[in-house]
Amino acid sequence: MDTGSSTPDAAAPAVPGQPAEPEPAGGRLPDRVWTVPNLLSMARLAGVPVFVWLVLGPKADGWAVGLLFGAAASDWLDGKIARAWHQESRLGQLLDPAADRLYIGAMLITLAIRAIIPWWLVGVLVARELVLGVALLWLRSHGWEPLQVSFVGKAATLCLLYAFPLLLLGTYGGTAAEVAKVAGWAFGLWGTALYWWAAGLYLAQTRQLTRGSSPSGQS
Repeated sequence: MDTGSSTPDAAAPAVPGQPAEPEPAGGRLPDRVWTVPNLLSMARLAGVPVFVWLVLGPKADGWAVGLLFGAAASDWLDGKIARAWHQESRLGQLLDPAADRLYIGAMLITLAIRAIIPWWLVGVLVARELVLGVALLWLRSHGWEPLQVSFVGKAATLCLLYAFPLLLLGTYGGTAAEVAKVAGWAFGLWGTALYWWAAGLYLAQTRQLTRGSSPSGQS
């Protein structure tokens, strides 16, 4: 979850469904490293290769899903702690979405390798990340920091983080597994659509910012 804050030079706060305004390059959060939220984020990142091994090695799907629940709990907790203890940091602002993307990427690849999801879905979601990567480079070339995660983007990530564990559990037999599979595909398709919607909002605001004034206020 995002812990970034606006600067006095930023525009009015974004409404739900739109990306938040970025911070100019000079208005950064503190460069702290050893905070409790950052340690939680680092631990969450360390769980990514463990998840890959559990799914592709012993195929211990129950443990893999449990690890994902633990990662989701730490994701919620580090944001709460950062705000309550005033431990927001620039590193935390970067680690949090990075962990989400790595978990989604790990789930995509491992489930595709086990033929639980099709490779075309991997391509659709990877293409979205490539598009945003180009937009980020364009923003930086004009002196802007990355945009904060939008409400739509957070909803998309949440849907995908629900979808893949459910699809993993849906590979087993029985009624419960069949329900998990259906729910997993519902979350997956909805999350994919929201992911691209969030990308469209990101691109629209990137275009607006780079065609308008620079962070210093110069045209």
